Amino acid sequence: MTALIEVALSWLFKNAKGHDAKSFYMGPAFANLRDKQEIIVTAPDCGPTNSVLGVEYTHDGAGKFPTLRWEAPPHIADQVKEWLLVSEDPDAFLPTPICHGIYTGIPASKTSVEAADFEIQDSTKALLKGGFHYGRSRNGRIYIPPRPLMNHGPHRYFFEVVALKEALDPSLLSATTTREQIGDAIVGKVLGWGMWVGVAERKW
Repeated sequence: MTALIEVALSWLFKNAKGHDAKSFYMGPAFANLRDKQEIIVTAPDCGPTNSVLGVEYTHDGAGKFPTLRWEAPPHIADQVKEWLLVSEDPDAFLPTPICHGIYTGIPASKTSVEAADFEIQDSTKALLKGGFHYGRSRNGRIYIPPRPLMNHGPHRYFFEVVALKEALDPSLLSATTTREQIGDAIVGKVLGWGMWVGVAERKW
């Protein structure tokens, strides 16, 4: 897509941002938890939540997945059977947030991820080197680095960590499993959640 087309689209859809109401954490599984982030998620290499992502974390650079760490309060941590991680852009001009990546089967003992974890271990099992699985992003890639439209203003990128009290069915640990399928599967299984937000903008 040329810069001119991007800028034209940005102008046409200048008000099509802020689809927070359709974010993953707004689904039925979070009905009683939407305003209660109990999982503390940090990105030590990027700064506090709402920090601007360095170019190395975007499509224009290396497209690295940011290092994330999380911590749950004791009453949640002792019950976690599995973690779930979702990355999405609620400021894209589409009606629903773009899913940049969804990661399932993260062991309860693992409370951090780094870029190397997202390298493929076994594609036939959708298994990554971090010891967890990847589902379907919007374009089918393991992770879609941030690339907001030029001149569309700052886009926020949500990195949502979800604590589950039951492991997902193994049939869902697949590269074709969608954000919506996972959202349906975790109803009644969520102990708590939290997120870190990174910000990216591209200007002409």
